[in-house]
Amino acid sequence: MNELLAQVIQGHGGMARWRGLTEGHATIVSGGDLFTIKGVPQDPAPREMTVRLHEEWASVRPFGAHDQKTDFTPGRVRIEKLDGPVVAERLDPRTSFDGHVLESPWDALDRAYFNGYALWTYLTTPFLLTMPGFTVTEIEAWREGGEVWRGVRAAFPPEIASHSDDQEFYFDSDGLLRRHDYHVDVAGGFAATQYVGDYAEADGIMVPTRRRAYRRSADGRPRLDQVMVSIDLSNIRFH
Repeated sequence: MNELLAQVIQGHGGMARWRGLTEGHATIVSGGDLFTIKGVPQDPAPREMTVRLHEEWASVRPFGAHDQKTDFTPGRVRIEKLDGPVVAERLDPRTSFDGHVLESPWDALDRAYFNGYALWTYLTTPFLLTMPGFTVTEIEAWREGGEVWRGVRAAFPPEIASHSDDQEFYFDSDGLLRRHDYHVDVAGGFAATQYVGDYAEADGIMVPTRRRAYRRSADGRPRLDQVMVSIDLSNIRFH
């Protein structure tokens, strides 16, 4: 673990605390133009997100109907009834996005897959960067107003589903994540910047409760005229 990543892990609660936890839970309210573009507009109703911290699994409820939930892993995504029966399932779900551009429509399983990997990534950052297979290197800092945010580039291993194989994370002087850059490969690969903030402490872990993602211009600056994805989290807890 390099010096910056060690500082970042400590700033978010420390590895010893993280290793003693197994699951994360949060109430989420999400929205943004991406879902409208994809033909699956997101209503503002709060939902319950659950993730496993040391393996990539996630579930959100309700999904599509009051008595349904999702069940996501990188190799399979399902929509299930709360009492167990499978409503819909897709194996090797990443292949369903082959040839997609930004305007390509999503179906419910596409939406469930995106939701699963994205929220798993967000609720396990930055600790996921210490998992086997990740390669993390420090990159040039980003200057935001009067602040300097140190950055790392992370190469994701192939067994982890996420936005793109390479992503950048920028941290403030306290070691807290402030900006996250990536390409949204399941939506034509557009470049995105996500700003995070409004941190809360949950069971010893620091978690941002506000996330706003924008398209990113060639100069690295976000296009703030359009919120592609918004996520607000509350009632966050780990155990």
